[in-house]
Amino acid sequence: MLYLAQVIKNIVSGKLELHLLAVEESKLQWTFCNEKFLSLNGQESFALGLLLLVELDSHDQIIRCRDAKDWILDLIREFLVEGHSNHNINIPEEQARIEKWRQELTSQSQDLTRLRLEIEIRREELQELEQNLHLEREKLKSMTDNK
Repeated sequence: MLYLAQVIKNIVSGKLELHLLAVEESKLQWTFCNEKFLSLNGQESFALGLLLLVELDSHDQIIRCRDAKDWILDLIREFLVEGHSNHNINIPEEQARIEKWRQELTSQSQDLTRLRLEIEIRREELQELEQNLHLEREKLKSMTDNK
């Protein structure tokens, strides 16, 4: 797995270690790590505070690591620098699309609420009919028993 990590100094041992900051879930989707640290065991000599892209195997062993500077600059260039976006994200258009989805979801929610109410009314009607039918059967039974 690919991680964004920072080289820090362990306060207790005084040794350098990697503070894993985020993990790549899929292309362009990252999740922050919760206080995950990895000992360097003196294998590497990195500057304190350096940001790295670190690839780890399933046993959290370092497969390869590289300076994250170019990767971060590419992200900034691609997504944050005005006029240089390769994705041509139109903010007003995206906001309009989101608003349309919100309205559709609100409408669907209202439809479901209405259907739920109709079902509850039908259920009550059926229970009332069932009760009336039961009373009618008892009346008929008592009339036939009295004859």
